[in-house]
Amino acid sequence: MDIINSLIDKIYQNTFPMAARERLLSHVRAARDAIKKPRKPHWDEKDVVLITYADQFREPEAPTLATFSRFYQQHLQSTFNLVHLLPFFPWSSDDGFSVIDYHQVNPICGEWRNVAELHTHTRLMFDFVCNHISSRSAWFKHYLACDPGWDDFFISMPPGTDLSGVTRPRTSPLLTPFERGDGSTHYIWTTFSADQIDLNFASPEVLIRMVDVLLEYLKKGADYVRLDAVGYMWKTPGTRCIHLENTHLLVKLFRAIADVVAPGTVIITETNVPHQDNISYFGNGQDEAQMVYQFSLPPLVLHAIHNGSARALRQWAAGLDLSGGSTTFFNFLASHDGIGLNPARGILPEVEIVSLVRDLALEGALISYKNNPDGTTSPYEINVTYMDALNKQNDDDDTRIRRFMLAHAILLAFPGVPAIYIQSILGSRNDQEGVKVAGHNRAINREKYALSAIEKALSGGDYLRQQIFNRLSALIQLRTRQPAFHPDNPMEILDSENTLLLMRRYSPAEDNSLLCVFNLSGKSVNATLPEAKRYRDIIEQKLVDGSQPVTLPPWHYLWLKG
Repeated sequence: MDIINSLIDKIYQNTFPMAARERLLSHVRAARDAIKKPRKPHWDEKDVVLITYADQFREPEAPTLATFSRFYQQHLQSTFNLVHLLPFFPWSSDDGFSVIDYHQVNPICGEWRNVAELHTHTRLMFDFVCNHISSRSAWFKHYLACDPGWDDFFISMPPGTDLSGVTRPRTSPLLTPFERGDGSTHYIWTTFSADQIDLNFASPEVLIRMVDVLLEYLKKGADYVRLDAVGYMWKTPGTRCIHLENTHLLVKLFRAIADVVAPGTVIITETNVPHQDNISYFGNGQDEAQMVYQFSLPPLVLHAIHNGSARALRQWAAGLDLSGGSTTFFNFLASHDGIGLNPARGILPEVEIVSLVRDLALEGALISYKNNPDGTTSPYEINVTYMDALNKQNDDDDTRIRRFMLAHAILLAFPGVPAIYIQSILGSRNDQEGVKVAGHNRAINREKYALSAIEKALSGGDYLRQQIFNRLSALIQLRTRQPAFHPDNPMEILDSENTLLLMRRYSPAEDNSLLCVFNLSGKSVNATLPEAKRYRDIIEQKLVDGSQPVTLPPWHYLWLKG
């Protein structure tokens, strides 16, 4: 508890009321005493995460969590040992990220008992939407009604306040006017949308209530906790209002509480920002997030395959700091959001980012923009399935499969814990009709399915879906059997021509180390291996003679064991 007390003092400059502090600490102690089931103490090569919505599959008159649990047990359990359930709470917009009630399960999805039942088959990752809450929440309704005790839960600013320096992830207004019960109009801080009301963590009462949310999730079985949009939590007008010191201290506080209440819980920060800002959430390696989203990986892998060149990806990967074992990366290519471009800035020249955006837009991708301090806008995110991001509309399915599998072979070889989005394992294409219905770009990669339809597709009714599901599942399962892919094991990026990426993953047992070779181009390439010895490709179970150049067909890859 000493660390928790110390962090509270730093955040609130020794002004946190003693009665409020004791209330918070008593809630922490009660949660610690209530949790009996231990968490897995550390990650390993067997850990692969499935990212999915709780209402991803639907049956008539059945809670979607019950439907998902059956689908998981039948089709996914042998491939994924941890499931990230995107927000499954009552919500008003943004497919779950405008939470109305943090403590309830969306009735469409079921009840907490359905979450508990799924947890008997897999470990779970919950979303902690800690920056903002729905405008339809009871909390905000109390504020609008001028109810006692709610005045400082949200941030009201005079409309003329100069907030031009605030980092903006969207083109929507930063302040949204709302009328309160006394007839006054207040301009409320809304970083992401008028329906997503930023919480005021400068209020001790807000901290207590949000800690209660975290404690509830730990008691309900969250093994991993994802801190959504966490970089914006603390606001100080006159600053960029992102990555402020108090934001980092709040993450450290959440980590300290989880360490006391449920040791082994993994705190993951979601910060779609340039790489150096992103990894700052590791803190000193012991005191902040255990994992950060590896946001640079999706655009860099896409850029590499799009251009047939590993140059930028190789240079970036060679500079990754992989020291320690107390932190690691949460690696992914696709998610419920689009492909973020800010994490590629500073790694790729802006002209190459703009060229990539233009090329994908011509093939049906949608582009989301952000406001810049100088009044201009920049592309912020490419909204597209990863399948269609990698391919052209007139490509045949076999070409799509080769590029897609290459990208995921790279993902699975990188140091860290890999995560696969449900649309990726299902081989999904752009859902243009979903965009028309939902009215926002991100719907292009958020399609939901009737259970009978998706099971028919995977059993042979849809060639692309069936092939991707079977091949990617097999590759993931192979990956989990390779000690070299333990997240803590070193990676060495080897010199090669730009069409190739050569990576060595070391294992404490030398005969378990792997040499991974990837041809990023659409032509056959001869690769010179670093050692003239015999290898076995563990993917195709073929012998490879390293004493002479090895020919890799277009978009081909090898995982070689000496």
